[in-house]
Amino acid sequence: MSPAHTKPQATADPTAPDTLAIDLRTAVMRTSRRLRVEATGDIITPGQYTVLALLNGSGPSTLRALAESEHVQAPSMTRIVNALADQGFVTRSAHPDDGRQVRVDITDSGRTVLEEARRQRTAWLARRVAGLSEDDRLTLSRAARIMQEMSAK
Repeated sequence: MSPAHTKPQATADPTAPDTLAIDLRTAVMRTSRRLRVEATGDIITPGQYTVLALLNGSGPSTLRALAESEHVQAPSMTRIVNALADQGFVTRSAHPDDGRQVRVDITDSGRTVLEEARRQRTAWLARRVAGLSEDDRLTLSRAARIMQEMSAK
């Protein structure tokens, strides 16, 4: 196992930047993976969810831009978009400036399924948070604000 994946020594200072970075990275990645699974269920895959979220937030996009944004190959993005189009969650049209490109846009049905997936994510996390002590909830509230500030820089 590489040093980047090992758990810090029990004697290590938990507030040391390297130790805290490992702990935060691990916690964020595990939580993110769990949220992705909880939010999609049988309707859409995690990859489809991400494409819907991108289109909803940024507006219409080309297949190429979506593939680049998600760091996948064009054929993979084409499969994702085809599945979303088959379900009526996105539409494809000719790009207004370049007819060789396909422009993808989210539909009202796509927005509905995206909002439901977000609601499921929030509900899952809210159930976990509800089981914590008030002190732990206050700590998480502060941590959430700090992490948002860190990621905005």
